[in-house]
Amino acid sequence: MHKPGMLVALGMAAALLSACGPGGSACPAIAQATSVAVTVTAGYSSQVQTLHLRACQDGTCKESGVELRPGSSSVDQGCTKEGACSAAASPDGTKVATLMLDTLTESPMTVTASGTAPDGTALAVRTLEFRPQALYPFGEQCGKFLSASLTLDGDGLHQQPASQKPRG
Repeated sequence: MHKPGMLVALGMAAALLSACGPGGSACPAIAQATSVAVTVTAGYSSQVQTLHLRACQDGTCKESGVELRPGSSSVDQGCTKEGACSAAASPDGTKVATLMLDTLTESPMTVTASGTAPDGTALAVRTLEFRPQALYPFGEQCGKFLSASLTLDGDGLHQQPASQKPRG
C-alpha cells in the first residue's frame, strides 16, 4: 500500500542527488517558441513596409501578415568590480518579425515571404526551402532547441547560421 509513495520518494531523491552531484548541471525551465523568425537586413529594411509569411512543414502550412518591429544589436556596457556585467540594446536599422507555428520539427520547411514597399508596390516573392537547425544553448544534457531563423535582403531569403541569434 505504501510502496508507490516510497517509489516516488526514492525517484525524487535520486533525481535530486544526480542533479546536485559532481558533473550535474541545472537546466533552465525555458519553453521554446515554435516559430519562424525573420530579420530584414538594414540595407533592405527601408524598402519593406509590410511582410506576409507562409511556412509549410510536414504537410501543414501557416501564414499571416506579421508585425515588423525595429531590430537591435547588443552593445557591451562592461562589468563592475563585483563581476556584474550588462549590455544595452541599440537600434541597428534592421526589422524583425515572427510567425508563430503550432509545431516545429527538423523536417524540411518551405517559407515564402511577400509584402509591400512603402509606396504600396508589391515586393518580389521570395521562397526558401531549408531544415530548421538543432541548437543546444544550455548543453546537450538540457535538450535541443530548434531554430528557424531567416534573413531577408534584396537577394532573397537566407537561413541564419546556427551561431547567429535573431535580433530584436
